[in-house]
Order: sequence, then C-alpha cells, then structure tokens
Amino acid sequence: MVKMPPEIKDVVAKQKPLPFATADKSGKPNVVFVTMWKILDDETILFVENALNKTRKNIDSNPNVAIVAYDSEIKKSYQIKGTVDIETKGDRYMIAREMADLKKQAGKSAIIFHVKEIYDNTVGAGGKKLA
Repeated sequence: MVKMPPEIKDVVAKQKPLPFATADKSGKPNVVFVTMWKILDDETILFVENALNKTRKNIDSNPNVAIVAYDSEIKKSYQIKGTVDIETKGDRYMIAREMADLKKQAGKSAIIFHVKEIYDNTVGAGGKKLA
C-alpha cells in the first residue's frame, strides 16, 4: 500500500468537507461531500456512511474511489485514489458510530479507504503521480 507523507495528510486534514468520488460499474461518476471522516494512519482513512445511497451502491459494485483536497493557505492540492471496504462491526465501525452519534446521525457503516495512488494537483504540477 502507498503511505501518505505528513505534508499530504496535513492538506487532507484541513479539507472540510472532503469531496468523495465513486463510479458505478459502467463508469458513471458520482461525487459527494463527506463531513465525517478521520485519517487512521498513513495508509487508511475512515469515512462514515450516513446518507450516501448512490455512493454506497457504487461502492458495492466498484470499490475504486478518489478524494481531492486543497489547502488555500499553501496553495497545494492532492488527489488520492484507492479502494474501499465496508465494515459494520469491529473497532473501526465503532469509531464511525461514535463520530455519527456526536452529530446525531445514523452512522450506517465505516467506509475504510485504502490509499493506492497519490497525485499532485497543485497548479503547474500537471497531476504528477507522487506514489
């Protein structure tokens, strides 16, 4: 798996909400803003599934997803691609439930994002693959 360096994790951590892109099995794209998420480690981000009906259907048929983050202070942007798993029990699910409970939301499942590729989307970088 690919590891996110600290400078990339910092940019992602500042992005609220975070755009979360999926595609159905035919490739039709869908993007939503996700407000409940947490960086678990250098390779993994947890997202809380709350009311993501289209997103969940897409994930069930195609686990490839992407996020993008931008830090306006330092003018840096990164796109991160990966795959996801859905968890409805265990420690990571409990983290998702606790996050949802704090916002009085449903917290249906934990979407576990595994980082596979990182691109520099900063102006002038031309989408250069970093990892």
